[in-house]
Amino acid sequence: MEAEVSGVALNPVETFGVDVREMRVARKIGVRGLGKATGYSGAYVSKVENAKVVPSAKFAEGCDRAFGTGTMMARQRQAAVEGDHPSWFMPYLQRERKATRILNYSTLYVMGMLQTPEYARALYQMGAARFSASEIEAKVSERGARRDILDRVDPPPPVLWVVLHEACLRVVVGGPGLMARQIQRLLQDAERPNVSVQLLPFGVVPAADAPFTLLALGGAPTVLHADGPQGGRPQEAPSVTASAVETYDRLRAEALGHSESLIRIRKILEEYSQ
Repeated sequence: MEAEVSGVALNPVETFGVDVREMRVARKIGVRGLGKATGYSGAYVSKVENAKVVPSAKFAEGCDRAFGTGTMMARQRQAAVEGDHPSWFMPYLQRERKATRILNYSTLYVMGMLQTPEYARALYQMGAARFSASEIEAKVSERGARRDILDRVDPPPPVLWVVLHEACLRVVVGGPGLMARQIQRLLQDAERPNVSVQLLPFGVVPAADAPFTLLALGGAPTVLHADGPQGGRPQEAPSVTASAVETYDRLRAEALGHSESLIRIRKILEEYSQ
């Protein structure tokens, strides 16, 4: 349920931030003081209070200690986070931020990390699940935040390899103009030295018909994430991930090369621009 401030509905992450600020002020704890008590900076506390970042579990637990609220803040934080990301998706997001290599196969829509805010917003608005305007904006913000790892310096950003079925660029989300802007973003991201994009044209029968992502985590086992009707679950069984890696290699072999893919994508962009 959404709270309200001055008649404006708040999403769960915003509500968490308001509650942190009110309890901090009531206990006469400064921003820096709460940061020190939770192991974070004062700037981080301000971002949480203003819903600029999703609070970490460590921060919520630190708030409980500082405020003497038992596990209330930790439970509220979990409810707030799961309001924007179902519990089955949280383990994936945590691993995504630690990955050194991200191998993605997309079949109908551009992968979340490379979506523009308006493309993501249109997907949420057209989805079967119905969300309020504030819920949609929270989800769009969180999806956009996943791009941060592409710009980080320490540790270095992950290698991102995307095999994109042509359907991803032909399914018109939000109209031709929106699609043109999304494709422009995709082309810009493809110029990054750590990003490779391969287009799988309609004329090819793909090695897989469902989207999936592989996360390489340094010395840890590779993780497979595949979506399904009931959501997805990270899978680490060597036999399962080895088979997925083999399938991904076949998809890369079937797809156009990076340079040739960008030429084809630019032609599709021209169609939308006209």
